Amino acid sequence: MGAFFTLSTSAAAILLLIHGGLCVDIIGGNEVAPHSRPFMALIEGGKRKTLCGGALIKENWVLTAAHCDVNGGKVILGAHSQKKRESEKQVFKITKQIRYPCYCSNSKEHDLMLLQLQKRAKINKAVQLIPLPASEDDPKPGTTCTVAGWGQTNNRERKSSDTLREVNITVISRQICNDNNHYKNNPVITHNMICAGAKNGGKDSCSGDSGGPLRCNNVMRGITSFGKANKCGTVDGPGVYTRLTKQHLQWIRKTIGGA
Repeated sequence: MGAFFTLSTSAAAILLLIHGGLCVDIIGGNEVAPHSRPFMALIEGGKRKTLCGGALIKENWVLTAAHCDVNGGKVILGAHSQKKRESEKQVFKITKQIRYPCYCSNSKEHDLMLLQLQKRAKINKAVQLIPLPASEDDPKPGTTCTVAGWGQTNNRERKSSDTLREVNITVISRQICNDNNHYKNNPVITHNMICAGAKNGGKDSCSGDSGGPLRCNNVMRGITSFGKANKCGTVDGPGVYTRLTKQHLQWIRKTIGGA
């Protein structure tokens, strides 16, 4: 995915809007079968009308990116289309938004946040939980992963996708991702992050995809975080994802507890 910042529909397209201009949306992917990714959450911000993705990890908890602006917003589960009325949709107000304590908007480290929903979701065919990984495995370079979202589909139009789309991307080594042909250590791609894209570009996340789950071998390993503004899917700007480390997983489980 190109970038993963919560982007407002009019904001820069490559990572999800992170306080500054990264973007995230699905580039080079395909529309998925309706309601075939029942763990996906569509998060619509309030006054700024930002767009992010997320993952339902408990009936009343959604995991997303810390940079997503959700103030006054809502969480929609069971969605395939953003705009159409769908009987499968369940809409929730957000009662709590809890950012990871060590989140840094400048370094982009620890870009994860928990959202507590006003009530518990009804689990059915279109709305299901995604299991947290049992371990903090770090996907090796070359591993094929999948990311999905309703973000932008190209760098020219500042328009999100109406329907849920998904793309396969490949993990890139942090050394390569930090070199002068990529991020130039600005920001530094650390062990708390996963860099992934396509060798020749053309496959990525983009503005509006931030917060969505990165799945490798069908296991959730990360969260869409950021990319280079207006460069979704380019060779020099692969998407960057927050890696679910042992510390992150411990914090998540402790926070959602029995609530």
